[in-house]
Amino acid sequence: MKRSEARELLMQMLFEMDIHGDFGNEKRNSFIENNGLEKDQKTYFMAVHSACTKNLEEIDRMINKFGKNWSIETMNRVDVSILRLAITEIFYSKNVPASIAINEAVELGKKFGGDNSGKFINGILGSITRENE
Repeated sequence: MKRSEARELLMQMLFEMDIHGDFGNEKRNSFIENNGLEKDQKTYFMAVHSACTKNLEEIDRMINKFGKNWSIETMNRVDVSILRLAITEIFYSKNVPASIAINEAVELGKKFGGDNSGKFINGILGSITRENE
C-alpha cells in the first residue's frame, strides 16, 4: 500500500472519529484491524494518530485562526479531517515535507470534499505554513 493510500484511509479514520466524537486508541485499533493494514502502515497510522490526538487542541486553534470567516464547527467535516491530518504531518511528523502534505491534502479535498474543498484546504494550509516559516 502506498503512503497516499494510507493517508486516504487515515483521513477516513479521522473523519469517522470526529463524527463519533471518539479519538481513542480502541477506535484506531479497530479501524486498523478492519482495513488490513501492513506493518509499516500500522506504524504510520499509530504515529500520526498519536500526534494528532495529543495536539488536537492546538491543531484546531490553527484551523480556526486561518479559517477566515469559518469556524471549525461550521466547516465541512471532511475538510476538517483533511486539515487535521495535514497539519499533523507538517508540524508533528519529521518525515513528511510540508509541500507534500499540502499537495496530498488538496488532492484528498478534491476527491472527498465539496466543489471548493481543494482551494479551501490549500488556502488554510498555505497561510499556516507561511506564518510558521
